[in-house]
Amino acid sequence: MKGFESFKKKALKNPAVRAEYDRLEPEVALAHELIRARTKAGLTQAQVARRMRTSQSAVARMESANGLPSMSSLVKYARAVGRKIDFRLKEKD
Repeated sequence: MKGFESFKKKALKNPAVRAEYDRLEPEVALAHELIRARTKAGLTQAQVARRMRTSQSAVARMESANGLPSMSSLVKYARAVGRKIDFRLKEKD
């Protein structure tokens, strides 16, 4: 992992890379939060999908950080993993 962190630090010095990294941060943070909640619940993507009445591939897309899922999908996901949605607007760093 040390090699990756070194690569990331160097790459983020490039303004274009940094801008894209910052632009994608909300999607990546959401994906990490979804995965963290699912694994803490001890569930697989397939189990979450069954509880949501959707496909495993739909759950995988939600966890991929490739775009933002709809609010209704987030609510269903949260319920499937025994959680609830709590949104906050935070100060910029």
